[in-house]
This record gives sequence, structure tokens and C-alpha cells, in this order.
Amino acid sequence: MARHRKVVFDVGNVLLRWDPFHLYRRLIPDETRRDWFLRNVCTAAWNIEQDRGRPWPEAVTTLVAEHPEWEREIRAFDERWHETVPESIAGSVAVLEELKDRGEAVYAITNFSREKWAECLIRFPFLQRFDGAVVSAHEALLKPDPAIYRTLLDRYGLEADGCIFVDDSARNVEAARSVGMQAVHFVEPIDLRSALKALGAAL
Repeated sequence: MARHRKVVFDVGNVLLRWDPFHLYRRLIPDETRRDWFLRNVCTAAWNIEQDRGRPWPEAVTTLVAEHPEWEREIRAFDERWHETVPESIAGSVAVLEELKDRGEAVYAITNFSREKWAECLIRFPFLQRFDGAVVSAHEALLKPDPAIYRTLLDRYGLEADGCIFVDDSARNVEAARSVGMQAVHFVEPIDLRSALKALGAAL
């Protein structure tokens, strides 16, 4: 087995805990109305377009025009977005920090909007420790498109079989494997350090 493979992190729900319900439980106390809103108004499909690069002001304006009765709740997805990210995931951050302290290069591939990524770099300074990060909104590419993984490999001169990708989405993990990476499906509880070490990370 090749040793000292480079670790490539996803960010949402690997390094940062993210869930819109953290915000909308406060905004829409009624469970039935809240679930309907997140399935039919601020949907996953709507949100992912910001990760693809659509500006947040455009996304909000368009959706408010379609659902004016939900304007307050729609605007909150942008204006109170940080309430959807209550904390970092301490165990994963500790692994990232250990790798950096050992002198290892670490990388990221993340589906993230341009605006919220810039804000999170300030709120969570450990995100600035990556030796390279491919952010979906910057590339107009989304995981699990294999092209976003190849972008990282090409840009930073990495070999696919020399990388271990960590993601909470099974689809994204399989896409990483399809381009030749090793991969870890991040499902809590998980001993991430042991999983990475078993695949050849310098831990």
C-alpha cells in the first residue's frame, strides 16, 4: 500500500455541522409547516444552485417573487445562514490539525456558495489551513461530477491514488473512487483518524 496519502476533506457535515433545521425550528415552530416549507420553498434543489455559483441576492429575489407569503423565512436562509452551522466537528478538525502539525498537505473539495465560503473562512480560521481548496461556486461544478475531483488533482499536481477523500455523502464518495481516489464515507460515530491511517494517511 502506498503510504502518506494526502487527505482531501469535504467541509459540510465533515468539518462543519450544517442543517437548515437548526434555523427553521426557531422560525417555523409548527413541524408540519416547517417540513412543507423546506420541501417546497427553500428546497435542496434551490439551495444547491447557490453552491453552483448563483449569487444569494438573485436566489432570494427570485424565490420571494414566487412565494411572497414566505418572504421572511426565505430571506432568513441568507441573512441568518450562520444559524444553520452551529459548530465545527471537533474530531475532524483535530485530524486536520494533526496532519498540518506533521507537515502534511491537506486539501478540500466542497459544495459551497461563494458568499458563505468567504464568511466561513473568517468564522472558522482552520479552513484557511488547506494547501488547496476547490469550491463548487468558484468552478461552476458540483460534486458528484467527476470533473470537480479532477480539477483538484490537476490544479495541485496530485495523483488520484495518492489521495483519500472524506465526505458524508455516499454519492460523493463513490464519485471520488470512480476517478481513482481512496475514500472514507463519513458517518458518525466514526473514528476518522483510524480510518484514514488504515488507508495510508500520515497519522
